[in-house]
Amino acid sequence: MRGPHNILRLIRTGATFERTGAMGVVLDALDAPAPLRIAARVLAWPFRWLGEKGDPSLPPAVRAIQALGPAYIKFGQILSTRPDVVGAEMATQLRVLQDKLPPFSIEDAHRQIREELGTPVEEVFSEFSAPVAAASIAQVHRAKLRETGEDVAVKVLRPGIERAFRRDIDAFWFAAALIETLSPASRRLKPRDVIAHFEGVVMGELDLRLEASAASEFQANTVNDAGFELPRINWMLSGRKVMTMTWAAGEPLGDNAALDAAGHNRPALSERVLQLFLNHALRDGFFHADMHQGNLKVAPNGNIIAYDFGIMGHIDEYTRRVYAEILYGFIRRDYKRVAEVHFEAGYVPADRDKDEFARALRAVGEPIFGMDATRISMGKLLAYLFEVTERFGMETRTELILLQRTMVVVEGVARSLDPHMNIWKTAQPVVEDYIKQSIGPKAAVSDLVKTARVMARFGPRLPGLVEAALIKQASPPPAFPARRWVSRAVWTSVGAAIGVLVTLTAPHLM
Repeated sequence: MRGPHNILRLIRTGATFERTGAMGVVLDALDAPAPLRIAARVLAWPFRWLGEKGDPSLPPAVRAIQALGPAYIKFGQILSTRPDVVGAEMATQLRVLQDKLPPFSIEDAHRQIREELGTPVEEVFSEFSAPVAAASIAQVHRAKLRETGEDVAVKVLRPGIERAFRRDIDAFWFAAALIETLSPASRRLKPRDVIAHFEGVVMGELDLRLEASAASEFQANTVNDAGFELPRINWMLSGRKVMTMTWAAGEPLGDNAALDAAGHNRPALSERVLQLFLNHALRDGFFHADMHQGNLKVAPNGNIIAYDFGIMGHIDEYTRRVYAEILYGFIRRDYKRVAEVHFEAGYVPADRDKDEFARALRAVGEPIFGMDATRISMGKLLAYLFEVTERFGMETRTELILLQRTMVVVEGVARSLDPHMNIWKTAQPVVEDYIKQSIGPKAAVSDLVKTARVMARFGPRLPGLVEAALIKQASPPPAFPARRWVSRAVWTSVGAAIGVLVTLTAPHLM
């Protein structure tokens, strides 16, 4: 039954895209080959009467996605972070998805909470408001704890949302397979990989325990960050369908008039929001990947508050070092070093010309440094950089695209607070400090300690591991077997000595 259902779902999808005028726009954005274009238009056109019209004030693609419902809205949001798939123009359009849907009833919210927490809402909360925000996956209510009187935010999943998303994801998988069958050339867009990424993100958001965990980790990382705070998770009142946290009281970061009336220093807030993001990305490798004004407030004491942790970004330590060196190289206008970093990291194939690549990077950086400080954009720099590296054979790196997309959003927030801020001047101390901590002598010692810890765990096994490796890689017996036996004995002894040495010294290094 799943096959016919998926076919009907795709017919409705195509009809909606055709009726809203989005079909051609989307096919152009995907650079779809002729066979796929013909199949899509021919199959969808007769069923246009099945398609929804959507909001005529929105761009066609956004109108179609909103009309199709929550799964498509979330898919559009995720595609807005993948300009490598849909192109820069379409990615920009998809970012304006408001993700505003009609709220579900307060009775349904009460039922979800009762089922998840095992107790009626009235026994836990003395007050429980109507929805204050409704999105594609969940909605938020303001409440007051009966026991302590504390104000909290209660996030509740939409009833039946897991089944609805599962149904649409099945249709997406079916569509990806169909696209690859009808047009082998489309495989370069990796449609199945895109759906797999979408499924992973959505399945994580459908379990609010995972969002609560992300919020808790983020709070642990940032507890000592001056001028920054996060809502505290109430684990006793949270579960798979419900998440409770302290209420974030303050002025929206996007309301300049309210910020001015409250006496907040907007230029200082502008610098802080950018430096906080860079610190989280470089220092921790774990950052809020949806830092728009709607997810940020300013507390009465002037602290920036972040909330909604459904989309978080992660980059490993090695990638952070590479990213920092690239930024630092551009700050110093050392394009040769930036080129070397790309080659050392394996981002650009070794058979490409390093000097030619450095000249291409200069063409990216110099026009930006020639701009007035108010027009300099790190996000644009990274976008131009990806264009150049793609021409030199660099493969798409999803984690860097998400970082670049978030950088653009954070820059927009910072500029809205202070249009005259200098992005490079604000970023430089954060990047320089990270370079000193991660690439200098202290970092080398730290790396040695980490290596020693790992070696210490394997110390007793090193002789056997070395011998097994030598046996596996040994060539046919030489003319003098005794020499081979002596060689193996020597290396086994060396391995044993290393194991003993590391085992003895590692505790002192720790």
